Amino acid sequence: MQALRGTGVALVTPFNQDLSVDFEGFGRLIDYTIENGVDYLIVNGTTGESVTTTPAERKELLAFAKERIAGRKPLVYGLGANDTHYVLDLIKGLDFEGIAAILSVCPYYNKPSQEGVFLHYTAIADASPVPVLLYNVPGRTGINMSAATTLRLAQHPNIIGTKDACGNLEQYMAIIEGKPEGFLVISGDDMTTVPLISVGGDGIITVLGNAFPEKFSRMTRLALEGNFTEAGPLQRSFGKINPLMYEEANPVGIKLVLQQAGICEPYVRLPLAPASESLKQRIKEAAAPLLA
Repeated sequence: MQALRGTGVALVTPFNQDLSVDFEGFGRLIDYTIENGVDYLIVNGTTGESVTTTPAERKELLAFAKERIAGRKPLVYGLGANDTHYVLDLIKGLDFEGIAAILSVCPYYNKPSQEGVFLHYTAIADASPVPVLLYNVPGRTGINMSAATTLRLAQHPNIIGTKDACGNLEQYMAIIEGKPEGFLVISGDDMTTVPLISVGGDGIITVLGNAFPEKFSRMTRLALEGNFTEAGPLQRSFGKINPLMYEEANPVGIKLVLQQAGICEPYVRLPLAPASESLKQRIKEAAAPLLA
């Protein structure tokens, strides 16, 4: 699905001070990212604090996003869990109108075997009425979906690509070398965007793109065009701010930058804690030249 080639943004879920969902801020964020050149949007991903939003809130967020996006860009919906049958039940109960694909995280906590991962995704892909993107994120799940398992799943007609946040360029290259034509290999790590594209990757699902959609989208487009002379410096320009996004857990950092950009407030839900004063100051300094 070439519509998902380029820059996808894993949208944050803005909250009000009372920790209710800030739909006004969510609408501003959707418009801000679309108007500044991103290619598609992801709702209910890790960056959207999907583990601490309620089923009712997730339904409202999806409905709001569909209406606000209004077909301007493809919408990808985060739909995953560590209980395969729970995911299948979610699929049965979801209105897929307006959803281009689902992004489904590798099962976490259970630590299944590679065969278990394969069977989990096969069941989801068999049941989903829209295409499936795999999501490998070992830092959160406790397991790495191997290149061999990814390539095995790539043969399924309803699995169209992978978002891989393992950070291992050798694994990325093994997937790219063995994948079927049209299977998307998407970075899940902002700082490997240009390197991954340089060896045949297809783009990024980004955190930083929430706050810097124009710069990040331009960088990705230049890389996809083969213009690494210009893409490289843009990638390096995020070198100082990127580690700050994760120092006290994502999306604590990116919400601070969005506050600085006037999009939404930085509130997060427990067990995530508000940012320390030290982090606030360092992010403010690092973000200023990028927002200028």
